[in-house]
Amino acid sequence: MSDLKDLKQLLYQAAYHPVEIERYMDPEHPAILEFDAELGYLHRNHCMKDGMDGAITAGTYHPRGKHRRMINYADQPCRINTYGDSYTQCAQVSDGETWQEILAANFREPVRNFGVGGYGVYQACRRAMRMEAKKDFAAEYIVLNIWDDDYMRNIDAARWVRVAWMCRDLPRGRKDGYPVHGFPWMHVRYDLGKGEWVERPGMCRKVTDLRKLVGRDNYYNAFKDDPVAQLYCLREGGEAPVEESEKLAEALGVKVNLRSLKTRRADARRLHIAYGIRSTMFVVDKFRAWCRANNRKFMIMLSYDVPTVQAYVRKGKRFDAEFVDFLDREKYLYIDTLPTIGREAKSFKGTVEQFCEKLYVERAGAQVFGHYNPYGNMVFAMAMRKALIDWLDPKPPAYRTPGA
Repeated sequence: MSDLKDLKQLLYQAAYHPVEIERYMDPEHPAILEFDAELGYLHRNHCMKDGMDGAITAGTYHPRGKHRRMINYADQPCRINTYGDSYTQCAQVSDGETWQEILAANFREPVRNFGVGGYGVYQACRRAMRMEAKKDFAAEYIVLNIWDDDYMRNIDAARWVRVAWMCRDLPRGRKDGYPVHGFPWMHVRYDLGKGEWVERPGMCRKVTDLRKLVGRDNYYNAFKDDPVAQLYCLREGGEAPVEESEKLAEALGVKVNLRSLKTRRADARRLHIAYGIRSTMFVVDKFRAWCRANNRKFMIMLSYDVPTVQAYVRKGKRFDAEFVDFLDREKYLYIDTLPTIGREAKSFKGTVEQFCEKLYVERAGAQVFGHYNPYGNMVFAMAMRKALIDWLDPKPPAYRTPGA
């Protein structure tokens, strides 16, 4: 893989190929993602060769609710809805192997899975507000799962800008059309002029608008003035305008030197993460207020990628310490699975790399990151089980006093 030269190279890399978008819109061969102007996309049923040991995994989605198929106790009323990204969706495992189904079997009551691969915290919360307004899908308890990259996705106008560079080895432009995603969606930004967070609409109002992003020049012109695209380019070592990022750093109180080649990349990364974390504070504050106004009980759950687990086990460091401090300070109800997973790793008879190999599947197919395998989903479910039992009132059927 080559180093990034500049913003033009970044956006040229991301540009959609004609065959990718035309294949996506082909009604005779429905894509695995359904276009959504607000959220970018939703899941459709799919089978993919992306599981452990090369297994073909199957994901089945409710035709109206677009949540993942419920198996355990699906005929019972559901009072727990889960929202988030692919670590909530449980990519790379089949129906029945998700952490929701493991908890449902243990609790003896259903747990609904509204996870969508690639979503940020903002997109997950907007999906929650949409679905909780529907009587057939509303639930009393809402769990929001926040994973490593979700913070930065809030501020992406289109996540494909970053994905295409992270996965630049993918077979783009092939005859059958690579299954592209990361479409423009609603997102949040800090408005430097107003001095406040604002919510912004996605740039594509209908599916045919995606054609405007086909071709290198079209994609470049659409995002060349986007400050977040510029900041990401700087983070990856490329040349890009720094003025807007410098103003943002000053507004957020993050000290950076983006004009020095020695410090630019590390400082841009630190600013990018800080921007994402601050945006998440805004998003969850707004969503908690919505939950209170709509009589919902709200819990945040924190989940993590392999590098974060390894850094925590080896050095006790975590990139999201500012957000955890915020959750404590603002008295949020949350489950931090990193210490629990970390203790599991330390008790494991082997290296931390070997421990993670037991829990995670390698990236495959359209997956940008590797996800929990069935065993990893079990470990993850057990890491949150006790806290969920204590939260639910009444407790799950499996944990109620007989005759109560």
